[in-house]
Amino acid sequence: MEYSNDYYKDREANCLDKIEILCEDLPRMTREFIYGIAEYTSPLTRLNYVYDLRIFFDFMVKYVCSDKTIKNLEISDLERLEITDFEAFLSYLSRYKINGKIEMCNERAKSRKLATVRTFYKHFYNKNKLKTNTASKIPLPKKHDKEIIRLDVNEVVKIINLAENGDNLSNRQRAYHKNTKIRDVAILTLFLGTGIRNSELVGLNVDDISFEEMSFAVTRKGGNRSILYFTDEVGKALFEWIEYRKTIKDLPSDEKALFLSLQNKRISVRTIQELVKKYAKIITPLKKITPHKLRSTFGTNLYRETQDIYMVADYLGHSDVNTTKKHYAAISEDLRRQAIKSVKLREED
Repeated sequence: MEYSNDYYKDREANCLDKIEILCEDLPRMTREFIYGIAEYTSPLTRLNYVYDLRIFFDFMVKYVCSDKTIKNLEISDLERLEITDFEAFLSYLSRYKINGKIEMCNERAKSRKLATVRTFYKHFYNKNKLKTNTASKIPLPKKHDKEIIRLDVNEVVKIINLAENGDNLSNRQRAYHKNTKIRDVAILTLFLGTGIRNSELVGLNVDDISFEEMSFAVTRKGGNRSILYFTDEVGKALFEWIEYRKTIKDLPSDEKALFLSLQNKRISVRTIQELVKKYAKIITPLKKITPHKLRSTFGTNLYRETQDIYMVADYLGHSDVNTTKKHYAAISEDLRRQAIKSVKLREED
């Protein structure tokens, strides 16, 4: 595919290309389903549906429709599955083989894949192409809340300092560090100072940044554009990087990406994941810190400062405030515990 230098358009085009390639080996009803939900889902969502359905179809021909191939499955074959078959599918997801590779799903992955199958069945049931919707009778696996892993205040200081000075890096890492430290400090500072998602950071262009307004435009999930504001500390790190960026040799004049790889192309989600992992492993080896954990660190700090869950939800781009409440319930307990200490019934002598 040809790239347009627009991260989000390129990502959508890439997803659509992958969907078409995958559908070549899947039942005809897959395309019918994908086309039917296209108006209210993103290409990335539809691609994930296709990946999930590929696993489900593989299960069907192995254990329910052994007289069929995946390609030849039809809508009527969906009615051959009984409740016990869906229960077997959930068990199958604990350890299965796809494309010669062994995969294992945790409870969250199982829940997502079953949700995909239920959406698939509901689509054809609503179109009167299925007489019954057996999948709807299967409850989603219970998901246990995960502990919020985040950096402590002193760890935030240490990880930014490490990116700046390169202490404790290996000799090989130091060789790269001299060319990436200004970029890396800006990336870590932006994560910790604004709480944006990894994909949102990757998608930023230079002209999305306004130092005059101390803000930047970000494309959220679903394609909506939002304006977020940053502090002087974040602004300083961004300014230093953009000034350094201007000095990079052999940088194509039409390259809009804010953050670049060493190949002078838009940095990838994977590269940023490895970047965060590299520094975090030195600072806090017992915590598995990812870009999302830096986002949680920001959310925690913002909630502690404002005690306004709706503001935190808005800044993090959560469409449902209940998502935010669920993640930061433990912090609410801390705040309540601190608040009650200020209530005195009798002054001490």
